[in-house]
Parts: sequence; C-alpha cells; structure tokens
Amino acid sequence: MMEVKAVIRPNKLPALRAALMETPGFPGMTVCKVEGCSAPSKQGKTNIKDELTDYSAKVRIEIVCNAELAPSLMDKIVSICQTGQMGDGVVWCTPVPRAFFIAKSST
Repeated sequence: MMEVKAVIRPNKLPALRAALMETPGFPGMTVCKVEGCSAPSKQGKTNIKDELTDYSAKVRIEIVCNAELAPSLMDKIVSICQTGQMGDGVVWCTPVPRAFFIAKSST
C-alpha cells in the first residue's frame, strides 16, 4: 500500500474531488486545511517582514491506496491542480507497511 499526499490550492479541491471520485478503485481521502510558504530562495523576498507574513491557505489531501493506483492518482492530482504559477502545491508518495480499516465488529 502507498500513501499519496498533496498540498494544493483550495479552489482546486472541488474539481479534484470530482475527478478522483470517478477513478475506479478510489478508496476515499482525508482533507485538511493547512498554511504554508515557499522557500525564500524561490520567492525572492527582500525583507524579514515579507518572509514572516507570506503564509497562504492550502489544502492537504491524504489517500491510502494500492500501490498500482498511486501513480495514476498522482498524475491526476498534478494535471488538475497545476496552474503554472508559483504556489500550485506539491504531491508525493510514501510506502505504508500496514493499514487497517477501523470498523465496528459484528458480534
């Protein structure tokens, strides 16, 4: 199993959700509101005030899925969320050695 994580612009979430829901085998996702900033070398900040106040609202998405599905989910996230502007976000994948669904047992 793999975990696909992405940090994206909030306005891209509805289109991404719709596309992911249509993907065969999509297991669902967790969505969190987050804030972040780029590295100072990428932004070209000129003073400390700019560097300390440049946080922007983002959304983090987490999906645990089969290893075969992860590359296509990552490709879909990039294609839908990419605007070509600084701050579009980032997507990455990490292995998940074990995962369990938490559910009430039927006894």
